[in-house]
Amino acid sequence: MAERIVLQPGDISRALMRIAHQIIEANQGTEDVVLLGIPTRGVPLAKRLGENLHAIGALEGDDFDPEASVGMLDITMYRDDLRRRPLTESHPTSIPVSGIDDKTVVLVDDVLYSGRTIRAALDAISDIGRPQRVQLAVLVDRGHRELPIRADFVGKNLPSARSERISVELTEIDGGEDRVIIRDQAGESGQPGDTGDIGGTGNTERGSTTR
Repeated sequence: MAERIVLQPGDISRALMRIAHQIIEANQGTEDVVLLGIPTRGVPLAKRLGENLHAIGALEGDDFDPEASVGMLDITMYRDDLRRRPLTESHPTSIPVSGIDDKTVVLVDDVLYSGRTIRAALDAISDIGRPQRVQLAVLVDRGHRELPIRADFVGKNLPSARSERISVELTEIDGGEDRVIIRDQAGESGQPGDTGDIGGTGNTERGSTTR
């Protein structure tokens, strides 16, 4: 299987810092901003973004508290493929201490693909609160959207063929170094560890690749 590394640790770090600056600019600061990471790899990405927002705020007088404003959103029961796939491990939703009502909620995920994961996330949010607005930040946008969903903040656009697998590997989850890899799996069925948007073909839902 041919593969190539498209993002290395420094690239990912710079992309997340750039996204943090964009979140601040788009919302004129971080007051009432909360981050919700989508398991699996969206969670450590949300934590890193929270740390970046805190670091930037410390320089600009904007007090963003990662401990109170970063959480996790479980979408397991909102997936549209539950009838076709066995129930996988769930990750209990963890709402930030500051809550989400009347807040700007920034959903954080690793790869945006068909958009079905994000639709499930929006359904999950509607059951736990009423934010003022919802924004989306992703490390990678690989295209092939099936729903009218777009990211507000993107680390890297990586146009790809459907036969390619985009794997995001993060130290917190996978060990080793951060990296994003494109693998050509033409002619192969989905393999464990592939990720695809809910309802996507040939990939499992959570893992490291395509949503």
